[in-house]
Amino acid sequence: MLLPAGTVASVEVRGGAPASRELDLLAPERLVEGADAVVLSGGSAFGLASADGVVRYCREAGRGFPTPAGPVPVVAGLSLYDLRPGEPPLWPDADAGYEAARAAVPPDGSGPAGGWPVGRIGAGARATVGAWGSDRSPAGLGSAQLSFDAGGGEAVVVVALLAVNAAGNLDDGSVAAALRRGDFRPPANPPLGTATTIGVILTNARLSKTQCLLVAQSGHDGLARALMPAHTRFDGDALIAASVGILDASLDAVRVAATVAVEDAVRAAVTSGRGAGAPGDHTETAG
Repeated sequence: MLLPAGTVASVEVRGGAPASRELDLLAPERLVEGADAVVLSGGSAFGLASADGVVRYCREAGRGFPTPAGPVPVVAGLSLYDLRPGEPPLWPDADAGYEAARAAVPPDGSGPAGGWPVGRIGAGARATVGAWGSDRSPAGLGSAQLSFDAGGGEAVVVVALLAVNAAGNLDDGSVAAALRRGDFRPPANPPLGTATTIGVILTNARLSKTQCLLVAQSGHDGLARALMPAHTRFDGDALIAASVGILDASLDAVRVAATVAVEDAVRAAVTSGRGAGAPGDHTETAG
């Protein structure tokens, strides 16, 4: 995801096993205000190499934080664990990242998600949910776009784009019901470090870096509304929130919209995976 110049961004990481790059720069107290691009990838730590190609693309385009030696691109990377025992190694490299940046185009605005991608593509190509139990099933990339009136006829837009590879499942209430009945049985051998939900929340509302952090935190509320369990030791759950506009709006309203958008994006990702066959039955590449 190539971000426009002047984008302000921050991040919240709540999973116990994140694979990431350049996230420290997005803390509110750091010098850099935002990022030039965000890369969501599969391949665990190996897939973080895809950000190198995006850095190269941004450098060629003259994008980056200004320094005496020229602009230095700031590219944040988040990766999920989709490696499978007995399968050939498969993860995006720097060339894949470069091609992804070269081919990036704005969404076309169609459909309820505004043309943002959904399905078993990109970072979601090998994603699954339910890894903590015995009913793992395909998931994928999910997106949602919401809007509300900021006053004066102008619409605040909030978009969530997530690659959902969660240890938990969609929350259907069954875990809570079992706990209340007293017959809940936790999985015996949950797979350590084999999950993660990663994503980006975008808004055209004008936000400071600290406010972006608050929006990212609210996005994690959306994860907890959609997934049971969320933020486990086995997940690397991380969300980046980015402000790409100059529209004045209520921060709390943006945070509510971020919560709902993330929940909707998770559900869209899982819905896209249904009917896709077994978790290892795929032909997509993790680009």
